[in-house]
Amino acid sequence: MGSTRLVQYEQFHDEQDVANEASNMATDIPANEDSDDSPEQRQHHWSLNYQEAAIYLEEGYNNDKFETHPQSQNALPIYLLTHRTWFYIVDFLASTLLLSLALIERPAVPLFKVPVWIHGSVELLCLFVIALELIMRLKWLGVKQFVKHVRTVVKTTTLTVMFAEAIVVLIRQQSHFRVTRAFRPIFLIDSHYCRGVRRFIRQVLQSMPPILDMLILLLFFMLIFSILGFYLFSPFDDPYFNHIETSFISLFVLLTTSNFPDVMMPSYSRSRWSAIFFIVYLAVELYFLMNLLLAVVYDTFTEITKKKLKKLLLHKREACQRAFRLLVTKQNPTRISLRHFVGVMKYFNRRLNKRDLYLCFKGLNISKTGEMNLDEFYHIYYVTKLKWGPEPTVGELWSTKICSPCCSTFIKAMNRLVTWRWFTWFIYFVIAVNFVWILAETIDISVDPDIKAQDYKISWYTLIFVAIYVVEMILKILGLGPKDYFTSGWNLFDFFVTMAALVGILGKLFNKNLYYIVILRPFRLLRLFKMKARYRDVLGTLFILLSQMMSLALAMILLYYFFAIVGMELFSKYDLRDCCKNTSVEDNYRYDNNSVFQGYYYLNNFENVLISGVTLFELTVVNNWYIIMEGYATVATSWSRIYFMLFYIVIMVVMNVVVAFILEAFIFRIQYRRQMSGDDIGDFSKIKVDVQLSHEELNMCLDKVQPLTSQYINCPTQTEPHRSVLRFRGERSASREDYSVKMYQEEVQQWVLEQQERLRAESAEMQDLSHVSHNVNGVSESEDNSLHARTITM
Repeated sequence: MGSTRLVQYEQFHDEQDVANEASNMATDIPANEDSDDSPEQRQHHWSLNYQEAAIYLEEGYNNDKFETHPQSQNALPIYLLTHRTWFYIVDFLASTLLLSLALIERPAVPLFKVPVWIHGSVELLCLFVIALELIMRLKWLGVKQFVKHVRTVVKTTTLTVMFAEAIVVLIRQQSHFRVTRAFRPIFLIDSHYCRGVRRFIRQVLQSMPPILDMLILLLFFMLIFSILGFYLFSPFDDPYFNHIETSFISLFVLLTTSNFPDVMMPSYSRSRWSAIFFIVYLAVELYFLMNLLLAVVYDTFTEITKKKLKKLLLHKREACQRAFRLLVTKQNPTRISLRHFVGVMKYFNRRLNKRDLYLCFKGLNISKTGEMNLDEFYHIYYVTKLKWGPEPTVGELWSTKICSPCCSTFIKAMNRLVTWRWFTWFIYFVIAVNFVWILAETIDISVDPDIKAQDYKISWYTLIFVAIYVVEMILKILGLGPKDYFTSGWNLFDFFVTMAALVGILGKLFNKNLYYIVILRPFRLLRLFKMKARYRDVLGTLFILLSQMMSLALAMILLYYFFAIVGMELFSKYDLRDCCKNTSVEDNYRYDNNSVFQGYYYLNNFENVLISGVTLFELTVVNNWYIIMEGYATVATSWSRIYFMLFYIVIMVVMNVVVAFILEAFIFRIQYRRQMSGDDIGDFSKIKVDVQLSHEELNMCLDKVQPLTSQYINCPTQTEPHRSVLRFRGERSASREDYSVKMYQEEVQQWVLEQQERLRAESAEMQDLSHVSHNVNGVSESEDNSLHARTITM
């Protein structure tokens, strides 16, 4: 939110500049009964208005509820402290360290095992940091809002339980059954830097009602077939259907196809007609209901995505409305001056310097009046994140202002070469030839028994290909300029692959095991796929999803962490070597160091958090997952199957959401190109805003003493042809929200109209209530209008 320092270009000396409405914090300031507010008091009022307006804008950007901002001036310092970057980092590190304790607690990874008092003390320290953040949140939220915030209540409850357990561990100097450790991810999810994870989890939870309906239907059919299978096959002592419980478990595993056709063979050996039962079951459950489940998840996910866009867009507009009311004056209640815009930006985005602040204001002020109306203020989120710089002249190279004329001529030639169509096709040809050559070389090595893969030697043609790639990279950096080259996704991809090949060649001279780095060169073949639109859609979707996939991957890791902790608490004490005697999975757990016939499934255990993660991944792949389940059902209890079956159901739901997430992004890209008349998302990868400044404006922005003024914006001489101007451009990468707003323009307009109609209706209702109050209590018209304005603000 920024500090409370005052910049020299702010003015607070206009005694007529009175705020139209006071912020929640400013209402705590006692009024002077003897005289009007002094300039110092008015300055303080404006400072508090700026801070609360900035808080509203932050809440709009982060999609936080407006009830979470401080309600009084006393709560403001604590709010600002808990929203500082260093506090976010401390909270994030404490949450991460708390998760990592699973490595050193019982059952610990052997390499990281420590005494109980060490990890117990670290746990208490982390919990104390998290508790401190909650106490400070309680201070600025208030008890009422604190208990109404579900995520905060869950976090507080979990923290209380863990505090008690950590103290017990330190007193006893021994770890006990602590399945509650599985809830530690709650603290990380609630941290500032895991907003993407929270949004993904929220989408999963919002998708649950229709998913649960489909799961109930799926399990119902499974139960019906289990009963039918029991009556059909149990009379013949079929081991898979000799009991209703066994029948249900067998068909549950069969749904994953892990035990097919094993489960069918005993009955199939007696009667070929029994295959009809299994064919019908798989057709209904696997090929119809499971695919229908994916369709339901995708439809729900798509609907939620659009609703989320609508909610976020309208939430931002409401945040702008609330902030706007705090920035206008009584003398001009419909427009914001430049001074008050600078005042709020000091707290909302302090990275902007004096010039950038002026450029943002002028870029927003489309009407060129020197004062910003509400419609212009709505676009503040799209402009304040821009990076400003001089607008490049058409045809001007990056080296024009920093190189000599001779050098610039050379770079200009390089630019023409690397942008030449035939140069691109030549590189494509080289990549294709290189791939064919590598493929032929690999086939020769694979068929020759005397040559091993690690004996791969760097040949002369390998050096030639790598040299061509290095030359291409250098030419592009010189011709396009470092900025344009390293801001292109494809160029960055080429750069890293080329550097990997170069490092592999140099590393091969010292370590022959680095041969695999050199053979990464075929990945450059991906560049050939961008020539076809369908491949561009696939690869482009991958690049767009990379940032969101990080949040998705972290959510999956936290899910694994939850089940890993539960699995360790339940099964870490069991040894699976040579278990399951006289069962169908006995051979899978055979342990004999003197024999090559080992089952190796005893390695799939829960002896520490890392090995548990590998075991859970094998369960995710579902191939032969029931063997692990049956092993623990044999050595522990048959009830342990609930853990594995529950994990499969949860991971199946989550993976369906992941598939829906990818499908939605891919289809959105295709629909975008079709709806935007052939324009590709890549053509709209940058948001650009161009602003012209006169020399007087630039001097004003560069002068540290001269205050900013908007007199040049609405100056008629500004547009005269003979006046020289300087052009500046603000740029930022387009987000998914930008693409969605551009594609759903008509729907966005409808959403805005609905919001305006709702606000008009609320305003009319409040006017009616105020008139009733006026008639009953005899309140004056001026007092009634003031009450109405305050009610709308709150």
